[in-house]
Amino acid sequence: MFFALLTWQVLVSGPLLTPDAALSRALVRTVPDAVTERLADLGNVPVALPVLLLALGCALWRGDRLGPAAAAVAMAVVPALIVPLKEWTGRPGPLEPWAAGYYPSGHTATAFVAYTGAALLVRPYTRVPWPTALAALLTALTAAGLVLRGFHWPLDVLASLLLCAPLLIGVRWAVGRAPIRRTPGIS
Repeated sequence: MFFALLTWQVLVSGPLLTPDAALSRALVRTVPDAVTERLADLGNVPVALPVLLLALGCALWRGDRLGPAAAAVAMAVVPALIVPLKEWTGRPGPLEPWAAGYYPSGHTATAFVAYTGAALLVRPYTRVPWPTALAALLTALTAAGLVLRGFHWPLDVLASLLLCAPLLIGVRWAVGRAPIRRTPGIS
């Protein structure tokens, strides 16, 4: 529901865009571009997708079929959701008002689904919460890099997280249905 509200605000240039722009102005380029560009790159497909593919392979090797299938479908759905929304909303960028297609953030969606999907796939085979914490950290770093560099408005990033959360809930459900096979000595 909150995603629908944000999308409506973007479409009608509603009042939520004022604090969004103010927050963006306060944050953009407060960290050197060389740092924020690297952080934003964590959401690139060539960076994030191999992490998910590795976790898919691990889960398949362990005998899980439903979890990897759900994670692969979730990742495939990301561009199917994001690209039409970018076209429909046509939101300009923080530093490129002449360009359009910034809402929602594809890099944030890619990072969130790839890293969290990977964490959900490997988490049943570990005894520590590090996969989930690492996924949250990588997604947060991606989002911060995108906003701090001026590649996206804060609401673009938030919208992607809200849009992709149901996909990951589906992955979590699918992973929970698989039997857990732990390898001795692996934590």
